[in-house]
Amino acid sequence: MKVHLPNSAFIGNIDPFLRVIDLKHPGVLEITTNPKWISVHPVILSLVAALGLEADEIKCDTLTAKSAHYLERMGLFKFLGIESGIKIKEHESAGRFIPINQIKNSDELSQFIKEMIPLLHLQPKQVEPIRYVVSELVRNVIEHATSPTGAIVSAQYYKKSNRIGIGIADTGVGIKKTINQSHAAESHMQAIRLALTPGITGTTKREGGTEFNAGAGLFFIKAIAKVNHDFFMLYSGDALYKLLKSKSERLYADPFIDRHSQADDLPSWAGTVVGIDISLNETREFSRLLDLIRDIYLKTVKERRKAKYRKPRFI
Repeated sequence: MKVHLPNSAFIGNIDPFLRVIDLKHPGVLEITTNPKWISVHPVILSLVAALGLEADEIKCDTLTAKSAHYLERMGLFKFLGIESGIKIKEHESAGRFIPINQIKNSDELSQFIKEMIPLLHLQPKQVEPIRYVVSELVRNVIEHATSPTGAIVSAQYYKKSNRIGIGIADTGVGIKKTINQSHAAESHMQAIRLALTPGITGTTKREGGTEFNAGAGLFFIKAIAKVNHDFFMLYSGDALYKLLKSKSERLYADPFIDRHSQADDLPSWAGTVVGIDISLNETREFSRLLDLIRDIYLKTVKERRKAKYRKPRFI
């Protein structure tokens, strides 16, 4: 496998980065970097780290870019178990970034969410629905992706633009296989379309999903990006769906109606990669959407508690 960290790779321009990934020969991962400057979104770090867990041997070229210090501070080399040769003075990460984490159970998920809250720089009422949506995305990886390495996550707060970038990657079975348990999807792109449609979930054919999983996690995270005019991406198999910035704040059930780009000829990623930018500037539309998500969150929690304590009845 080969991956190149360029001078710039964020969600808006991620396509060239993905096209040059070489996923052949999974036993060895070779990492090359731009010699002068490296600036990447957390989703790139999560993706590279997930690849590293699949490899028996990892090779990295000599780092000459000064900005490679960012990769060290985000824990990429430590996570991969290789020496970067970079010496840095570590500063407090709370409220600034979350280094690469591997999440395989609910306790590790709870810790990640706890660390994510300060990055949001929002009031508790606004934090709750975002925390819920992100935790649902990671929880779905743990429960349904069948990924032996769990979910690989990282996050960064950008003070200048007042936004947070989050990356989640896994090397599980992918969206198509999960969706096809209950719905027919002939291609990875069709599976992505279904996965982004509210009320569709791979765990049941029932319209609207179950009481606990209405298939809305991906829809809501995309909706948050939409109302804030931010980027969102979903990559699985050979397909990439990328929500583009637009002036429209109207939400559609069909993700293909939104202004977006798509590709279905990329290197085939076994699992799923999710990247999201969330602007933290308060707007009326943002607040209304968070209120809607909060209502669904409270209902979901209530239903889960009822199911947990519901006793079986025997006739």
